[in-house]
Amino acid sequence: MAETIEASLKEQRRFEPFEEFARQANMNDPNVYKRAEDDLEGFWEELAGNIDWYKKWDSVLNWEPPHAEWFTGGKLNASYNCLDRHIEKRGDKTAILWEGEMGEVRTYTYRELLDATGRFANALKGLGIKKGDIVTIYLPMIPEAAIAMLACARIGAPHSVVFAGFSADALAQRMNDAQSKFVITCDGYSRRGKVLDHKGKTDEGVAKTGDVEKVIVVKHADNDIVMQPGRDIWWHELLGSAEPSCEPELMDSEDMLFLMYTSGTTGMPKGVVHTTGGYMVGTHVTANWIFDLKENDVYWCTADVGWITGHSYIVYGPLSNGSTVVMYEGAPDYPDKDRFWKIVEKHRVTIFYTAPTAIRVFMKWGQEIPAQHDLSSLRLIGSVGEPINPSAWLWYYENIGGSRCPLVDTWWQTETGMVLITPLPGLTTLKPGSATKPFPGIKAAVLDDSGNQVAGGQGGNLAIQAPWPGMIRAVYQDEKRFIDTYWSKWGVGTYFSGDGARQDEDGCFWVLGRVDDVIKVAGHRLGTMEIESSLVSHPAVAEAAVVGMYDELKGEAIFCYVTLEGTAIESEELRKELVGHVANEIGSIARPKGIVFADDLPKTRSGKIMRRILKAIADGTDVGNITTLQNPEAVEVLKRKLEEFNSGLG
Repeated sequence: MAETIEASLKEQRRFEPFEEFARQANMNDPNVYKRAEDDLEGFWEELAGNIDWYKKWDSVLNWEPPHAEWFTGGKLNASYNCLDRHIEKRGDKTAILWEGEMGEVRTYTYRELLDATGRFANALKGLGIKKGDIVTIYLPMIPEAAIAMLACARIGAPHSVVFAGFSADALAQRMNDAQSKFVITCDGYSRRGKVLDHKGKTDEGVAKTGDVEKVIVVKHADNDIVMQPGRDIWWHELLGSAEPSCEPELMDSEDMLFLMYTSGTTGMPKGVVHTTGGYMVGTHVTANWIFDLKENDVYWCTADVGWITGHSYIVYGPLSNGSTVVMYEGAPDYPDKDRFWKIVEKHRVTIFYTAPTAIRVFMKWGQEIPAQHDLSSLRLIGSVGEPINPSAWLWYYENIGGSRCPLVDTWWQTETGMVLITPLPGLTTLKPGSATKPFPGIKAAVLDDSGNQVAGGQGGNLAIQAPWPGMIRAVYQDEKRFIDTYWSKWGVGTYFSGDGARQDEDGCFWVLGRVDDVIKVAGHRLGTMEIESSLVSHPAVAEAAVVGMYDELKGEAIFCYVTLEGTAIESEELRKELVGHVANEIGSIARPKGIVFADDLPKTRSGKIMRRILKAIADGTDVGNITTLQNPEAVEVLKRKLEEFNSGLG
């Protein structure tokens, strides 16, 4: 990544805002950055007026580092802001345009979406779910996922959405931590033409939790499933008997809106808490300014609702702006590699937001595939989830955007809730590979380990030095982990992102990827400790170390070094078994790219595994100084083992 950034810096390729686009952009005032810098609270207070409140706040910000409260005393409801307030003007406008993998299409107008949300909200209350109860949502990319989220928000029950691709164990782990007694799932869903039994996986996970009271099941794939009497209930039966009108719960600005689990540097994912007021203000304005949302736009973010991008930029951000949102259930290459471009052409998509991993796959498939389709409806394209290398940026800009669409490369995280570093398409000079400037009101910096500003374009740690509305409020029921993870590196007033970055002479940020023990696979964060714990749970494994290695398509891939128990024998069959074991324990997204069997792992004299060295071996780069190792000879052995593995002999 660093090499491609250096090349782009030398080329100094720049793309000025398109004059016509800038003239009509939602934000085209260059003074906006200074306004935000001069009066941070006044800036956000003005923007808070763009959403609806039942009661105005008493103060904009209470900041007692590391704890922030935004719009203290204000009362609002997220579901109301996404639905009710649009009915008079946009009741008959399409809110959700869903396409299934097999080509079926369903649409919901804002009025229909409000009706379905109200019915489901009443159904939830009828089951005894009340304000403060955490409801787990374990659904694929179907409209019911958004409806369930909005219904939970309507009655004040925080939702915890678990990515449908995660395993039964991952579901149980998250439900147990959240003490969730209710789960919303479906019978099955389609992936590359095959129907997956999602209810069976749900039942397996629920069996490993406490006393789950209700499992609500969407009939989607119509596959054969087992319904447990008294516990399981069909979604359509609940909606059929429910009233459509449900008064929104008045939520305090700091009431929890949702809980989202994200991988960390220990085996247990962190429950990131987001609250209502600040999150809604942040996602509303970033969606409006960054994507330049207009009344006639058809907006498609290809993320899954199981990730933060789906929360902020499929549901809450776009719907609070009254946008038409596309949801697609299936894979980008089913039944053919042009599926995405067929959808863009068919539905006349105007704004397209996807991940660099997908872009690199499209590049590999060839520019002739999108060239077969009319993509002229597009007027803005975006990138999210991981750093995008300059060559992929340029390919995307030229072949998908037709060299006429602004490309917004965005940096943010589950913990930030909203985009923090991004171009504003009506203002910003674009640089391939750079997320450019912090959003107005965001104070970002590149710091060394001592907290000093890094100059001269050198790499360092990406930090945020002032609070922002969409920021994480807590790690659920773990204050120590909240502080240790995010607020201990330089003191409680500065947020440690875990990402590396550099700043060029123009102040533009170039994000370099993770600096902690988290791997970003296709933009999805996975903790190395979680994968290592999974490997060690296999009876043949004595010790494991996991690192991220460079991958041309995914950005990073999972690579494992495994030491076997004394009686276990190295074999290709065992290697495949361990790969499958990890996929079953965590989910297919965690499937290792490779496993090397190691008699010994490089360790310091205190016994610490040197993952830095293991990563260098996997990437084929210089391992650096190994004099501090208690077993430096292990390095050469592992290099040889990796060569054998790569040649197909390992």
